[in-house]
Amino acid sequence: MANVLKGGSAVMLSFISSSRTTTTLSRTITNYSFLPKFPFLSLSSSSRPKTPSSFSSFCTLSSSPETVTEPISVENNGENNEKSSIKDAAGLLDIRVGQIVKAWKHDEAESLYVEEVDIGESEPRIICSGLVNYIPLENLQGKKVIVLSNLKPRDMRGVKSSGMLMAASDSKHENVELLCPPEEATPGERIWFGSEDEKDNQPDAAKPNQIQKKKIWESVQPHFKTDGSCTAMLGEHVMRTFAGSVVCQSLQNANIS
Repeated sequence: MANVLKGGSAVMLSFISSSRTTTTLSRTITNYSFLPKFPFLSLSSSSRPKTPSSFSSFCTLSSSPETVTEPISVENNGENNEKSSIKDAAGLLDIRVGQIVKAWKHDEAESLYVEEVDIGESEPRIICSGLVNYIPLENLQGKKVIVLSNLKPRDMRGVKSSGMLMAASDSKHENVELLCPPEEATPGERIWFGSEDEKDNQPDAAKPNQIQKKKIWESVQPHFKTDGSCTAMLGEHVMRTFAGSVVCQSLQNANIS
């Protein structure tokens, strides 16, 4: 908290650690000629309880009979900036609705499936996923899924994998479920985060080399979770398709990777 007194005017700014706080600038008008002509700055902690972010905080200096109160807006941008940067980074990911055309077990790796996945391109993507111990093969055939499509291709025991199927898992990684779009979602449709009004504000997806070099997926992944209703979330932002939200079958408050 900073209190500032200068040239016969008293100004008090109150900074509160909420996402956005509206405070009051109280300007006390006096004619006291003996007040200092230079600024006096004091830093102190306040014992006043924090004000919820949905309410205004008002601070008034009442040493004068004539007080003019003017509302101003003060932002504590620390938490807001972090959330915004995470969302902006996630916007560089090219996450799309996909549909598995065909799936089979990898010939050289017992824990891997190989899938051909339609994500709206001229040819299906080949993607390897470590789901053998969690999901029966027959449950993959024709299934609509969520694909992170702008990862740099990787060689998976002789098979070039160009993408990743996104899935939710519990804390012990004993149960794994694929993320699913609504049945009405179209393969190739790009996922966005937030409200329905934000679908037109998506940035262009980054190139795979940028995703790898800047470690964008690694920085964003810890913020992907499911909520209590099994809806996929990026922090407080819902993962959405044009047909509705992305979900998993039953894992609540689960990690997504």
